[in-house]
Amino acid sequence: MYKVIKNEQISSNSFLMEVIAPIILKRFIPGQFVIVMAKEDSERIPLTIYDYDHKKGTISLIYQIVGASTEELSTIKNEIFAIVGPLGNPNEICKNPENYKDKKIVYVAGGVGIAPIYPQVKYLKERGYNIDVIYGARKANLLIIRDKIEQVVHKISYATDDGSFGTKGFVTDVLEKKINNYDICIAIGPVIMMKNVCDLTKKYKLRTIVSMNPLMVDGSGMCGACRCEVEGKPKFACIHGPEFDGHKVNFELALKRMNIYKEEEQEKWAQMKKKNS
Repeated sequence: MYKVIKNEQISSNSFLMEVIAPIILKRFIPGQFVIVMAKEDSERIPLTIYDYDHKKGTISLIYQIVGASTEELSTIKNEIFAIVGPLGNPNEICKNPENYKDKKIVYVAGGVGIAPIYPQVKYLKERGYNIDVIYGARKANLLIIRDKIEQVVHKISYATDDGSFGTKGFVTDVLEKKINNYDICIAIGPVIMMKNVCDLTKKYKLRTIVSMNPLMVDGSGMCGACRCEVEGKPKFACIHGPEFDGHKVNFELALKRMNIYKEEEQEKWAQMKKKNS
């Protein structure tokens, strides 16, 4: 069991959980994730580590309620049954920060994709980097952790579909205007957003890294749900990734795989709501 410091709602369907986990934190490099289980009989949920505090020995996780398992997670108060990690591979820039000191880097976030981006930008700022971020969501109230990300970025630009905050439009609209300023782009968010970013950056020959964590279900490589195609070869996001060269990912296949367990999840969620009603 792990001690939960907080588990609070931060937007309409997003929650932040802070957990005491010094052993995990000791080996963590941004880009990696953990697997959590709310209770002994719960499903495994892979979540990216959003923030960390070495003095307190805590890690923080941000998650959205998208089904029965994450709804159950939102009910946890004092203890969580299990956390395993860190898993997956670190972001390559965070792993080898000295190799990229001369590069101009932009991060592009969509929705809760800002959660895995924040620790990377924070980590690089601590090592002298000036990182720009482009952050988009459907509307203003879905832009989370704005105060936190603004503290660690060099420059940040916002985009909302409805124009309620920042530029009206998509992150790609903002990126295209600035694209010649950068050497590397890291895009994290919904699969369709990452695809659109890669379509744009490929045209401008801007190297782009994406995180395929939206495909992960079990997080251990056993369920096969996160299988994707990279440069024509099968890869598992939870083991070989979650980050890949975005210009080598088969996004059409990834988008099809997103709905593999949709019916089963909807059925389980309905059963859970009926049981709790």
